[in-house]
Amino acid sequence: MSFEFEKPLAVESTSIPGVLVFDLSVHGDNRGWFKENWQREKMLALGLPDMGPVQNNISFNDNKGVTRGIHAEPWDKFISVACGSVFGAWVDLRPGSTFGEVFTCTLDPGKAIYVPRGVGNSYQALEDGTAYTYLVNAHWSAELKKTYTFVNLADPDLAIEWPIPLSECELSEADKNHPMLADALPMAPRRTLVTGCNGQLGRAVRNLAEERGLPGFDYCDID
Repeated sequence: MSFEFEKPLAVESTSIPGVLVFDLSVHGDNRGWFKENWQREKMLALGLPDMGPVQNNISFNDNKGVTRGIHAEPWDKFISVACGSVFGAWVDLRPGSTFGEVFTCTLDPGKAIYVPRGVGNSYQALEDGTAYTYLVNAHWSAELKKTYTFVNLADPDLAIEWPIPLSECELSEADKNHPMLADALPMAPRRTLVTGCNGQLGRAVRNLAEERGLPGFDYCDID
């Protein structure tokens, strides 16, 4: 595994709104390397949303060619690689004009990506022993799994150019059978509850949301 040391921390936007790619500064010597994998203050200054991580997950992939996805979950992710490298593919599965938009890039220990809620995530391990790690801002639960959105890794409409053909890769049975984009359900938007909707402020918020056709609001009154 080789990657560039001493890059300055930097960020770039992508073709999917809200998806941000970060160059991480990795310091190396004869012993190995060190990096600040996530640094709230510095990254907020570069435009990372204050996502408030509550859980850190690691997906270890024994063999080159292991491929996972495409899954959109109801939380934001900050994804990086602890060792090895991956080819990542992300698909916008939120309702709107960019539904189905695809972005791909390679992640190694010197590169990370922020993926907002509703953007489908997938990757292919490019090396044996690849550890893929991600911060999320909601706790996993079996109940939430019913709200996930999926799309098929091999959908020709997505035209993802996997470095290793999927026919040669290790995939789960579930991932092999996800729907094509044409049949995929968009991720439902995050909802906001407005309490005291009959008060002055509540009425103003409701009127503004209805005037502008803003989705994702629920209303209740407080006696």
